Amino acid sequence: MRAVVVRTPGEPPVVTEHPSPAAAGSVVRVTAAPVVPLDLLCASGTSYFGRPEVPYVPGVQGVGVVEESAVLPPGTRVWFATSAGMASGDGSLAELCAVRDDDLVPVTADVPDAALAALGLSAVAAWMALTWRGGLTAGEHVLVLGAGGAVGQAAVGAATLLGAGRVVAVARSEVARARALAAGADEALAPDPDVDAFAARLAEATGGRLDVVVDPVFGTTATAASRVLSPGGRLVNLGGASGDVAEFSSAVLRGRSASVLGYTNNALTPEQRRTALTTVAEHAAAGALAVATEQVALADAADAWRRQATGDPGVRLVVTP
Repeated sequence: MRAVVVRTPGEPPVVTEHPSPAAAGSVVRVTAAPVVPLDLLCASGTSYFGRPEVPYVPGVQGVGVVEESAVLPPGTRVWFATSAGMASGDGSLAELCAVRDDDLVPVTADVPDAALAALGLSAVAAWMALTWRGGLTAGEHVLVLGAGGAVGQAAVGAATLLGAGRVVAVARSEVARARALAAGADEALAPDPDVDAFAARLAEATGGRLDVVVDPVFGTTATAASRVLSPGGRLVNLGGASGDVAEFSSAVLRGRSASVLGYTNNALTPEQRRTALTTVAEHAAAGALAVATEQVALADAADAWRRQATGDPGVRLVVTP
């Protein structure tokens, strides 16, 4: 089969022939698989998962149709997850993929494969950060940092669907802020390295109330956001795109009984992930949840990988074998 193959950690992959997978659970014919930052992190050989066994096919998620399975009929449309780069075995950036039965999620919602693949774990993270970790209730005010990316766009849309009273987005570029507004944000701001000045702007934009922060960036932007939290406010961190360190005031956190919470999709049970993905797919089918997407042929997947490696390509790149 044709596949994207990492031969040396830290070097770009190649598109080449690779052995077809032997069924170790189920085999899925892949129709759409996104290139996400986690794929590049795992393939770098420097992640906290350790150095991957090579050669291997990257791709931690995808959409496709079941070819062989003991738990689902052939022809069943599914979203699926893999542990490619985190454990031995191949991932989704190929024509075929072996998938553990617990990592299959049947999909009946009428949403295009590429659109669902683009949402995938990014939308699951956004949804669960707001609900499971952030405890968002209707009427609360939400701030989404890094709102131009896939997680951010999904978080803006999810907050709106969940009944947030006001949703404010933060994104670096004008194009990214436009994406956040299109996703449903009430206002979109550019970040400011002056923490005090930016905290003042956030307080004004959120109307003096900030209950939940969805934070995939950390750094000084998270520092500013933490200073604006209302009593009982929650900052949920999903990543460190702007750095691995932020500063939080003990007096602010204690005085407002505010919380700083960590989030990772790896903490979800298969049932939690299945329920969240199904919910996301249903909202996407209704036209209420989406992220900007660009489809890429499998032959061009190595170029898509390089585009992702240079930073935010502006859209979620989805390989369609």
